[in-house]
Amino acid sequence: MGNKKLNYIISKVDDMPVLPDRIKKIIAITEDPDSTIQDLEKEILKDQSLTSKILKLANSAYYGYPRKIDTVSQATILLGFQTIKSMALASTVSKMMSNELKGYALGKNDLWTQSQTCAIISRYIAKEVKFPNPETAYIAGLLRDIGKTILNFYVEKEYHAIINKVESEKIPFLEAEEEILGFNHAQVGEKIAIKWNFPEELVEAIGLHHSPEKATINPILVSIVHIADAITMMMGISIGADGLAYNFSPFALEKLNLTPNDLERLISQSHDLIIDEDSFDL
Repeated sequence: MGNKKLNYIISKVDDMPVLPDRIKKIIAITEDPDSTIQDLEKEILKDQSLTSKILKLANSAYYGYPRKIDTVSQATILLGFQTIKSMALASTVSKMMSNELKGYALGKNDLWTQSQTCAIISRYIAKEVKFPNPETAYIAGLLRDIGKTILNFYVEKEYHAIINKVESEKIPFLEAEEEILGFNHAQVGEKIAIKWNFPEELVEAIGLHHSPEKATINPILVSIVHIADAITMMMGISIGADGLAYNFSPFALEKLNLTPNDLERLISQSHDLIIDEDSFDL
């Protein structure tokens, strides 16, 4: 397929929806150590739908607070700036991820449900392995397959060729995708993350979530997303065409110091975590 096609698709990435200014502003406020809760609340209140999502999530069983949270500032105090940043991003990408993706045999909302599941499990694993910023893991898990939204059109055209390759050569969908198109959805996702000016560790986690052993910037973060992704697929969440032939990378397990028993516990806990439907309603 050569470089011409790759360049063409990358040029399509330039047509990618840019992050809305309001979301950029919210992210900037959450990353500025001098910002106050009032600064953040003021920005969030300009967006009615984001305000209601934040309040809904703050009141969901996932956070389990005994009393009702009815102001953004209360939610911010309880949830923290980083969680608010995650929610703002999630509310933006949920629109991009809710379309049907025929190329990946994903129905309407499937990619969103799968991404939100992977994000929640990434955050949970991050806390379990004492990763310093679980919200970074949440965002990396949420965006790990964002490249599919761009590649869908091309995969759809080559769908049968890719599936035939998966079946005849017994290789993962990602490898077949790469052999037939010249590159894969993780690489395209990486380009989107660069376009959105995300930190290098996030760019890497999205680009290498299928091959954590190649990570050089933050192998722990990449390993967390890799394991969360594999658990999401194992659980059969909106599985789609590339949900077959998923394995846990020995590198990732070693990096996170996880034994088979730990893994079993993570898998059963993950089941419990995603029962709360409120987390998916963005």
